[in-house]
Amino acid sequence: MAKMLFITANPNDENGSYSMAAGKAFIETYKETNPRDEIITVDLFKEEIPNLDADAFSGLGKLRAGQPIDALSTEELAKVSRLNVILDQFISADKMIFVTPLWNYLFPAVVKAYIDVVAVPGKTFKYTEKGPVGLLQGKKVLHIQARGDFYSEGHPLAHLELGNLYLKQLMAIMGITEFESLFIEGHHAIRHKAEEIKASGIERAKQLAQSF
Repeated sequence: MAKMLFITANPNDENGSYSMAAGKAFIETYKETNPRDEIITVDLFKEEIPNLDADAFSGLGKLRAGQPIDALSTEELAKVSRLNVILDQFISADKMIFVTPLWNYLFPAVVKAYIDVVAVPGKTFKYTEKGPVGLLQGKKVLHIQARGDFYSEGHPLAHLELGNLYLKQLMAIMGITEFESLFIEGHHAIRHKAEEIKASGIERAKQLAQSF
């Protein structure tokens, strides 16, 4: 039995988002194929994802310096407690599914905020003389991403796609090298084929779910 985090980053549901439609198809098929696995949905547009602000850094700094928990202010304690819950949940998962659109060549800001919370030295990676070394080996990540134009390798806009590249690199730093990507792209560029593109993405998501 495995534990999966189904992490979505879209204000729209499957009716208004191609990535969410493919994500829903994936998770439904995955549940059928792996009925004993634990699946936790993390909607980044609804979850409280704290920013790493002054309270977060001061609270974490006090704890790392060996100060007792009651040395933290109310604000620091609330922030640090929430950060630890998110981090522990991420570390405990065996598989992570990220479902995002391509926004301004990257992804919604909530994804970056989430990565900032889980990319923690000493927890998900460590610094060495040879550079960062990941601590989460053996886990798997899938990124389902919708893009209105064509950004896959070989297309003129490929160099502008930074979202999947960023996510793949950050996961590798954490030691997660089993990284797969599913792209649904071109539905704005060739609108008359939008439904065909969507249907193809959904079908590929179902197929991938059976082996992921």
